[in-house]
Amino acid sequence: MIVKLRSLLLVGAMTTASAAGGETTRSILSFNELEGWAADDHGAALSVFLNTCSDLNDPDWRALCGVARTYEADAARSFFELFFRPVLVEDDQDALFTGYFEPELQGSRTRTDRFKYPLYKMPPEARVDGPWLSRREILSGDAMAGRGLEIAWVDDPVELFFLQIQGSGRIRLPDGSTLRVGYGGANGHPYRSIGAELIRQGLLGAHEVSAQMIRAWVRKNPEAGAELLFHNPSYVFFREVTRVAPELGPLGAMNRSVTKMRSVAADPTYTPLGAPVWIEKDGKTPMRRLMIAQDTGAAIKGAQRADIFFGTGDAAGQAAGHLKDPGRMVLLLPIQRAYALIPDEY
Repeated sequence: MIVKLRSLLLVGAMTTASAAGGETTRSILSFNELEGWAADDHGAALSVFLNTCSDLNDPDWRALCGVARTYEADAARSFFELFFRPVLVEDDQDALFTGYFEPELQGSRTRTDRFKYPLYKMPPEARVDGPWLSRREILSGDAMAGRGLEIAWVDDPVELFFLQIQGSGRIRLPDGSTLRVGYGGANGHPYRSIGAELIRQGLLGAHEVSAQMIRAWVRKNPEAGAELLFHNPSYVFFREVTRVAPELGPLGAMNRSVTKMRSVAADPTYTPLGAPVWIEKDGKTPMRRLMIAQDTGAAIKGAQRADIFFGTGDAAGQAAGHLKDPGRMVLLLPIQRAYALIPDEY
């Protein structure tokens, strides 16, 4: 029975309707079809998998998590090949890999002449269904004044804007210590791209838009730049994160630290959080690596959409900001779940 099912896994495929209304195709592959699989550091991936697998509630995953703890790093490849099957999930969107990182800003716990742009906690009245005040209203009005909602102040409004897009980061304080902040809520307004607005106004070409180019344009044009930031009415509030060790990455959607170059944000509609995913990223710097889907993102939608975590700080931000590559992402599912994807005709 197992031999027959294994042979079917090499050819089986199932097509269903996706949440977006198009078709979603799931094809079962063999590990031999994963380009570069044998050369990867599977032990590193196993370590990251163990960071979050205990939070998976499904019996299939819980059982695998227990088994995973019995494997040493040098046997990690055998663990994945024995208990998982590669599943290629595709919808009507082309594959796209981007990168994200944990910003590190210069700041202070008190306001000074240099540090005057606040990071706010979420006020209670903002926790309502539907939109609250817009970005312009929050920053130009007095709704936040005198309430002690400031977590810290930073010296650069552009970096603060991008910190809100990332959703988490670190503040380097004057004494050399760091303060870590995480997503604390939002004002309920939809996100509007300032990059797209620069293109619409003819200020940048589509091929020029990147986080670095947007930063440079806003700083070169301070008045128009401030108005450009208001184009996005969405506003993110923060919370102080104290339980994560400084050497670890920020918290992802599973409320566990993500790991540099081993954690990805994916769409949980198609990829279960905590699942291993095989990344075949093309472009100028191809990447073939086993990672773990431990995060999500508002812009990360689709079966073949993934955001790779590049780490903390400016160098990570530079690398992440330039990434926009095609390729392929293959989901690794527990073998029982892979069997369930085999069409009836097989």
